[in-house]
Amino acid sequence: MSVHDAEPRPQSSMGFAARPDYRVDIHARRNVVRATLGGVLLAETTASLLVDEQDHGLVFYFPRADVAVELTPAADAGSRCPFKGEATYWRFDGDGEQPLCWSYEEPWEQVARIRGFVAFYQDTVTVSVGQAHPAVSGR
Repeated sequence: MSVHDAEPRPQSSMGFAARPDYRVDIHARRNVVRATLGGVLLAETTASLLVDEQDHGLVFYFPRADVAVELTPAADAGSRCPFKGEATYWRFDGDGEQPLCWSYEEPWEQVARIRGFVAFYQDTVTVSVGQAHPAVSGR
């Protein structure tokens, strides 16, 4: 079978078709968000996306351009989310061989904003949120 004979990849998530009430809310944030591991800065951004997915915790996604380490695909690692698509797992030299972050290279159209972003495992990597500049006081 050639590339031209392959079936086209569906653009829309079957997960949302089965559960139209399921929520994956994506919020752009201006706060300084950092990811560190053992004192090593992995990423720092003022352009994160905060993903608030039903049945999951809050996750900050970092623009790939703001990742400070060279990421390498983790061998034999990947998964499929019915609401976001195929996940690719990433590691970097010095991380202990375990994937520390993931991305959706071709996310479903409902969550297309996360394309080009990576998220770090918050049980391994320290993700901290600082103040946005300028801060909005609300007065």
